[in-house]
Amino acid sequence: MRVLSGIQPSGEPHLGNYFSMMRRMIEYQQSHELFCFIASYHSLTTISSGKELSENILNVAMDFLALGMDPARSVFWVQSDVPEVMELTWLLSTQITVPQMELAHSYKDKVAQGIPPSGGLFFYPILMAADILMFGAQRVPVGKDQKQHLEMTREICRRFNNQYGEILVMPEPDILEDVATVPGVDGRKMSKSYGNAIYPFAPEKKLRKTIMSIQTDSTPVEAPKDPENSALF
Repeated sequence: MRVLSGIQPSGEPHLGNYFSMMRRMIEYQQSHELFCFIASYHSLTTISSGKELSENILNVAMDFLALGMDPARSVFWVQSDVPEVMELTWLLSTQITVPQMELAHSYKDKVAQGIPPSGGLFFYPILMAADILMFGAQRVPVGKDQKQHLEMTREICRRFNNQYGEILVMPEPDILEDVATVPGVDGRKMSKSYGNAIYPFAPEKKLRKTIMSIQTDSTPVEAPKDPENSALF
């Protein structure tokens, strides 16, 4: 079965990225036909520097390979290296209406977070549909926040096939109900924007300094810990 997933090169991957998505993708290549890409086009909604984007793409690629991604057992590429994806995006955009697009929760949430309401952000679900349908993905692992986008992909696929024939493969969702939420050094969800992330491939001194900054309470190290409240645990 062909499985497809992508990761945005929004910065150097941290432990939260690894446990929530990267590890799962690496495991998929043992039992499935894995297609995994670095979503360079998608990241343009938040990154305006070409230099920063190029560096991030390289960092994500190196980290994936270092963590076990095997190009001999999977297909691993950069989204922008396949320009046909943008052509398919245009074709798919004719299969969905603006009012339907306006129902997307993710768009509203990101605008509320301060991300500029660009056309790229608005049409994100159509580009995501093209990413999936271009490569005939049969299963798409997604978190709960992407579930609606995958439902839109399936509706676009259904309409396209009704109009042009059974050309596109209908993808099945693999909803990741148990996605790990890794706490950062301050106890909040690990995030680059919070400045609380642990980067596994950081220089040794920097990595040690980050780990030593993890907030702890006054109980001895050997004392039992509450996993709900202890970031160190």
